[in-house]
Amino acid sequence: MTDLDAKLRETVRHAYENAPAVRERFEKAGIMPSDIQGVADLPKIPVLPKDEIVALQQANPPFGGMLGIPPEKVTHIFFSPGPIYEPAPEPDEGAWDVAVGALKTTGFKPGDVVLNSFTYHLVPAGYLFDNALVRLGCTVVPGGTGSAELQLKMMQDLKVTGYSGTPSFLMSLIKKAEASGLDFKNDLQLKTAIFSAEPLPPTLRQTFVEEYGLAVGNAYATADFGLLALNTGDGMAMPLLPEPIIEVVDSETGQPVGPGEAGEVVATNFSRAYPLIRIGTGDMAMNMDPNPGQSQQTERSIILVGRSGEAAKVRGMFVHPNQLRFATGQIPGVQKVQGVVSRPEHKDYFVVRVEVEGVDETAVTDRIKTAVQGLCRVRVDEVEFIAPGSLADNAPGMVDARDWQA
Repeated sequence: MTDLDAKLRETVRHAYENAPAVRERFEKAGIMPSDIQGVADLPKIPVLPKDEIVALQQANPPFGGMLGIPPEKVTHIFFSPGPIYEPAPEPDEGAWDVAVGALKTTGFKPGDVVLNSFTYHLVPAGYLFDNALVRLGCTVVPGGTGSAELQLKMMQDLKVTGYSGTPSFLMSLIKKAEASGLDFKNDLQLKTAIFSAEPLPPTLRQTFVEEYGLAVGNAYATADFGLLALNTGDGMAMPLLPEPIIEVVDSETGQPVGPGEAGEVVATNFSRAYPLIRIGTGDMAMNMDPNPGQSQQTERSIILVGRSGEAAKVRGMFVHPNQLRFATGQIPGVQKVQGVVSRPEHKDYFVVRVEVEGVDETAVTDRIKTAVQGLCRVRVDEVEFIAPGSLADNAPGMVDARDWQA
């Protein structure tokens, strides 16, 4: 048995005894904790989709019976689209060591001054990277999603050497620096960057590395699991981190797919606070396994290929069609809505297309932008008004028109 097998047995035991929703899942599937002796036994447990977590939390708020510790022991509670409430990891969880290891692999070191441009508002991204950087011994500048002008000034004044955030925002900082007459590579101190929340196209990575001399890490992470995989080189393959346990499975059967095949990313953590066992992330990936059945997790990689559902990420945030419908449903005259995200010049451009009737389009434009941004926490770049009947009843609620190879 491997260390992962032993940790999994203890996690399953603790979750079964302390999280009622986990016990109910096991009983419904006709299995006991003793049936899960290691990673190879995980397929015995049905995959729990994210949508079902939403339903569990709505029926039994706030955590749907999935919390494994007393509520008063929770230090932070985050909120992700769905809506889903997520407790913070406990201070001694191994996930923190994994995150610190990913930072080291990228090139971060103690003493770095790091601008953290991940959002600190509601979702856990800013908090998670902030804590991991501090544990490594870095000084964190909590920029969040503040103004580019201010963050660029902080980079200059504080001699920032590292960046964590989305690649598109860093590129906007670089362009703003160059527009102001700065030579980014020579006038600023930035050497290392870790990205997440949106894909990193090969051409953009090449620009960061070759033109600006940066050491770059591209992390695959989710709000509930934290960091899962990290790419620090060329290509699309993302080597898996030591934990959580990652499976790539057939979405219909829950069974692992073969090497080179695509399936849904399913994860299992070792958290006592929030034990998540075989949770479907909704992300689709190709399974890259050099030695099926024999390889360690860190020897495997995944290539992300898209979402299994209707949602799409816009500037690092998932936008669900139901959120668009709810936001615009409060505005009289709006009949149907569709979101379209494109990516001109390596920046997400978010258009909300609406069918309206009997209203002044100019009068409702700002209301639509405000309503969508308020609910989805994503800025709307443009509202496009289309004729009634243009959107078919089965038209997708979100259209991802980005070309990530460009």
